[in-house]
Amino acid sequence: MVLLRTIIRSFNSFYSVSMAETRKLISFLLLIFIFPLQLTASMQLQGNNATHSGQINSNSVLVALLDSHYTELAELVEKALLLQPLEDAVGKHSITIFAPKNEALERDLDPEFKRFLLEPGNLKSLQTLLLHHIVSTRIELNRTATESTQHHTLSSDSVELTSHDSGDKFISQSKVIHPNAVDRPDGVIHGIERLLIPRSVQQDFNNRRNLRSISAVRPEGAPEVDLGTNRLKKPAPASKPGSPPALPVYYAMAPGPSLAPAPAPGPGGPHHHFNGEKQVKDFIQTLLHYGGYNEMADILVNLTSLATEMGRLVSEGYVLTVLAPNDEAMAKLTTDQLSEPGAPEQIIYYHVIPEYQTEESMYNAVRRFGKISYDTLRLPHKVLAQEADGSVKFGHGDGSAYLFDPDIYTDGRISVQGIDGVLFPPEETSTKLSESKKNVKVAVKQKPATRRGKLLEVACQMLGAFGQDSHFTTCQ
Repeated sequence: MVLLRTIIRSFNSFYSVSMAETRKLISFLLLIFIFPLQLTASMQLQGNNATHSGQINSNSVLVALLDSHYTELAELVEKALLLQPLEDAVGKHSITIFAPKNEALERDLDPEFKRFLLEPGNLKSLQTLLLHHIVSTRIELNRTATESTQHHTLSSDSVELTSHDSGDKFISQSKVIHPNAVDRPDGVIHGIERLLIPRSVQQDFNNRRNLRSISAVRPEGAPEVDLGTNRLKKPAPASKPGSPPALPVYYAMAPGPSLAPAPAPGPGGPHHHFNGEKQVKDFIQTLLHYGGYNEMADILVNLTSLATEMGRLVSEGYVLTVLAPNDEAMAKLTTDQLSEPGAPEQIIYYHVIPEYQTEESMYNAVRRFGKISYDTLRLPHKVLAQEADGSVKFGHGDGSAYLFDPDIYTDGRISVQGIDGVLFPPEETSTKLSESKKNVKVAVKQKPATRRGKLLEVACQMLGAFGQDSHFTTCQ
């Protein structure tokens, strides 16, 4: 105020104006310069209040997650930039977090898969994976509850919560080891045994790995074969990476069920376009995790060397469709069917189609053409497919099997379709019997009379003794 009075007096003495006019001028200047400053300060104060009101409570479940012993999950949440979306979700409703233990993310997780998640270009896959562990409702696990329930996650997928007779809880085949580990007003955290991987993220991982395996590969074409002389023609021109080989798959197979499969002579020799061993390993692990196909996996890995041979075929660019019988069907095999040398290999060869077929493609084919015969790795036998009861049926007669679990594993190179029976090729005895019957008929026409049996001949002699043989044409 003292400074303001001094300015007014100086202004009056210098310009010789009245005190009233000076006060009006000073008021106008204050209105111009001071009012915007007050308006800016009030807006900053309101922004600070709004920011303070948007912060989460210290007793929130998110703060508890960051401070809990689930450090690996909390670190991934921060790297995936999900703190702000989760704060918004907590502000709207309570949430439930199924948190994997640290060992599941450190030691049990595939290093290549973890490296895929942490790549900057795969941020969306990482976010989908983490949001798959969070449900937008509060779920408190009660040991007395036994019914199975479906819950939608923040990743737009659903997870199934089941209970066993022992009282253990499972969330999508992962055991809940620490139920209600963290309980807060806005959410709850349950500790689980392993990571939940949605199918979309697994598919992205398989696709990215296949693309990476064929990137920066110089294509080398496969030689052409003259089917007449079974000799190589002139070298084929260079083919695109990932294109099918010119040689049929039968030329790349091992010569019989040996313990050491022959190397496939497909394109590129040692320069493989695909990592077939990893892809075969992935589909065998998928069979084990899917459940009900342990016997098939055991035959591929332990009883035979077919897994190694299939890996080499895929590495050389071939595609395969495996019709996998479930454990119930494999249990019906007898010891005699498996004890013969090479029998397990021949059985599996008949269940492998050298084409890439899915449940949709096979069903559309049988709907359109009625019956389809697919080539198999067991030459020269083919497996018959036809429509039956709204599904695809393979095989002939009583030895047929239905498509039971479609698309267990599909990665663009290997397709695994679950069936409910073991297939065997049709016996060739029917054709041989028909040919023998034709020969018998021809022989009957050539002979004018048939030979009489010994009993008939004795009867005719007795009738001849009484003079009655002329009454019977067979005795003349």
